[in-house]
Amino acid sequence: MSFPKESGMTNVVVLGSTGSIGLNCLSVVRENASRFKVVALAAGSNIDALAAQVREFSPRAVAIGDAGAKEEFSRRYEFPGLSVLGGEGLRELSAMRDADVVVNGLVGACGLAPTLEAVKAGKRVALANKESIVLAGEIVMKAATEHGATILPVDSEHSGIHQCMSGRNGRVRRIVLTASGGPFLGRSPDELKNVTPDDVMRHPVWKMGRRICADSATLLNKGFEIMEARWLFGVELARIGVLIHPQCAVHALVEFDDGTTLAQISRPDMRIPILYAMSYPEGLPTKLSPCDLTQAGPLVFSEPDLGRFPCLRLAYSVAEQGGTRPAQLNAADEVAVKAFFERQIRFTDIPVVLERSLERLKPGPAESVELILEADAEAREVASRVISELG
Repeated sequence: MSFPKESGMTNVVVLGSTGSIGLNCLSVVRENASRFKVVALAAGSNIDALAAQVREFSPRAVAIGDAGAKEEFSRRYEFPGLSVLGGEGLRELSAMRDADVVVNGLVGACGLAPTLEAVKAGKRVALANKESIVLAGEIVMKAATEHGATILPVDSEHSGIHQCMSGRNGRVRRIVLTASGGPFLGRSPDELKNVTPDDVMRHPVWKMGRRICADSATLLNKGFEIMEARWLFGVELARIGVLIHPQCAVHALVEFDDGTTLAQISRPDMRIPILYAMSYPEGLPTKLSPCDLTQAGPLVFSEPDLGRFPCLRLAYSVAEQGGTRPAQLNAADEVAVKAFFERQIRFTDIPVVLERSLERLKPGPAESVELILEADAEAREVASRVISELG
């Protein structure tokens, strides 16, 4: 798929345009309308929001993952010249010839195939879909090298690491990811038994989607970020750590062998790492104000208690095992989180589902995307059975 490119403009494809990352990305485009042009959008089923985006940004193509929603969109809305694709269109949009940047804001394993398509097409990928790297980090990074693609992380923590490492020649001694601790930091295990989905969504700092809010509350998200950092920056797992930092002012720290530690500090606003990824290496100014450390209060850092955050402990183990283990963990978590939000299990059942699922699954080599997706599918079936047994 190819469309004319306007001189001086950076053509952008936004996957997951109606989600949190997508909305923030479009806010960045809106503020920099003379620099960025949206050429394609992809959404799941929120066709009303997608239609509003089409009216504002005039893309030439959209992909709608839900088949019923695609039919309804075509029936209710008429946009001359707009190509309307189904879920299979995610891969086509990711490899669009005239696209300069592909922003992957999809949630879950469904984001892996579009990431690989964009990488094989040599695109700059602004990557918020951490599952692409968690599931197939070695495959994705190897493909990026072979095809001359650039992967810029959109996670605030990995963006912070990238900024700290950019232009530095010294050897990295240690990478530290910070974590807010989520909405239940300091609560006892007994207090967590009756936590509701609404409670989970009340993150103290970030406004995010359901999956990421749940994973932030269990700290499993930080475990996935450790796996992601391993492949993005080529650092051994033993040299990647986590610190609880409730103020969310420092997003990452990088220690170098010359005794220097660099910290990336900014407001907790996803538009900052998105703008960095979309405009790298040039960088663009923003109207967003910088972090005011005089108003941030004391900056506190502490080691996470793995006894109180069993999902993080489990993630460390899975990261060490490697192979298809991360794919199995991610798949089981997607199923468990969905079951929690549907009130089929308690919040404290999430780590139980993950552990019991992994006990029943055999790890294998992650030598191909096919093997990884097979492990993903099997883990979903096993996790569903574990949940039914808990019920």
